[in-house]
Amino acid sequence: MPVKNRFAELLPEITEWRRDLHENPEILFETHRTSALVEEKLKAFGCDEVVTGIGRTGVVGVIRGKTDTSGKVIGLRADMDALPIHEQTGLDYASKTPGAMHACGHDGHTAMLLGAAKYLAETRNFDGTAIIIFQPAEEGGGGGREMCEDGMMEKFGIQEVYGMHNWPGIPLGQFAIRPGAFFAATDQFEIKVVGRGGHGAKPHQTVDPVVASAHMVSALQSIASRNADPVDEIVVSVTSIESSSKAFNVIPAFVTLRGTIRTMTKAARELAETRLKAIATGAAATFDAEAEIKWLPGYPAMVNSEEQTAFAASVAEKVAGSCEANAPITMGGEDFAYMLEERPGAYILVGNGDSADVHNPNYNFNDEAIPAGCSWWAGIIEERMPAA
Repeated sequence: MPVKNRFAELLPEITEWRRDLHENPEILFETHRTSALVEEKLKAFGCDEVVTGIGRTGVVGVIRGKTDTSGKVIGLRADMDALPIHEQTGLDYASKTPGAMHACGHDGHTAMLLGAAKYLAETRNFDGTAIIIFQPAEEGGGGGREMCEDGMMEKFGIQEVYGMHNWPGIPLGQFAIRPGAFFAATDQFEIKVVGRGGHGAKPHQTVDPVVASAHMVSALQSIASRNADPVDEIVVSVTSIESSSKAFNVIPAFVTLRGTIRTMTKAARELAETRLKAIATGAAATFDAEAEIKWLPGYPAMVNSEEQTAFAASVAEKVAGSCEANAPITMGGEDFAYMLEERPGAYILVGNGDSADVHNPNYNFNDEAIPAGCSWWAGIIEERMPAA
């Protein structure tokens, strides 16, 4: 099952959809135009059912095979939302919305899944039911969680679920996957270090939160270097330091630290939270300051199921000739994790070739990856639920 000829035929049409989506990016749950376009096309393809409003602006299409003796129901998921980035590509179809851009390729994911849906609705060469899932708010909004909380898995009887993401640096149209933890849990923290401000010439009359914060930033790195098992993947990043004063000669009343901790296991995640709170409290107390700590839970680690990963890799091998079956883990987050917590499934990477990285104002999805991506999604359905 190499790249399907039908997707080579559809490439100009799917590319047109993709570039229209690229021109009109929408952020988080505000994917109203995108969702309406997806709904319109799914209905035009002849899907047996199209349901909107799941996870606020999510859209789900139902395509039944020629037969249903297996009773199997397989979900395919693409994300639809863009990022709050000002595009710098200079493309003819660059974003027309200032401050919003498809800088992660979700326009390509949506277009590829639409292409697969069109093919599956035309052919129906499978025994079971395909559920086509278009999700909003992957970029920090937890749209996957909200679709699950709206009862999507139960409503449509989904038994397995599969997702895909383009990946710069992987050769165009090639695939990579791994079983087990693949993407990291992405928690955030905010620490307000409260002291007593005063004149820069009279530090002895103050409680200096800047000094306390400086020691705290260094001490937090010991979570990874001295608390976690050295073989565990954990990243602690303080990404923002903000003072209550901008003056050169004023010791501020407080300093706010913000950052993220990324882990691959539940145990490491719990350890990181416990140690962050203890270190922040202790470091502040060392300098007579206080630490007001907010722990902001993010996406859980995304964990691929063993059996479904092996199957997904086998489909990818048939499409591309090979598949990297032990891809490196990534410390980035992915809210497909919530769907994989509810149902077994797998998430795969498809090569975007030599391009700018995702979340970069110069990034662009490579339309030449479309036939491979569409073929993989269609193959998941046709091979997991072969025609009777």
